Amino acid sequence: MWNFLKTRAHSFRHAFNGWWYALRTQRNAWIHAVIATLVFIVSAWLGISRQEWAIIILTATMVFAAEFINTAIEAVVDLASPEKHPLAKVGKDVGAAAVLVAALAAILIGLLILGPPLWEKLSSFFNH
Repeated sequence: MWNFLKTRAHSFRHAFNGWWYALRTQRNAWIHAVIATLVFIVSAWLGISRQEWAIIILTATMVFAAEFINTAIEAVVDLASPEKHPLAKVGKDVGAAAVLVAALAAILIGLLILGPPLWEKLSSFFNH
């Protein structure tokens, strides 16, 4: 049992090292973190439902997962192909496209969930 817990702790440490690496080295990961924080603050301010929270959290997670996978792809491609190669470019471009798709979906989901109540709150604020 002790060995199992020890290996799990090491696994978590490796995962957090990867998380920190992405945040430390990838500008877009920081942008995602700032935007996600703002979305969470606005969501709390609007008092969205539990189901809406679940969708917002899953959406933010999807963007981070895509960004982290893209970072891993870039690192592996750079290791395997230090010189420029057309297939290396394809790998990196497709990884970046995955992040773009996730981010665009997150924007749409955020607008669908947060747009109407935010518009209502801001309208009532400016009309008073």
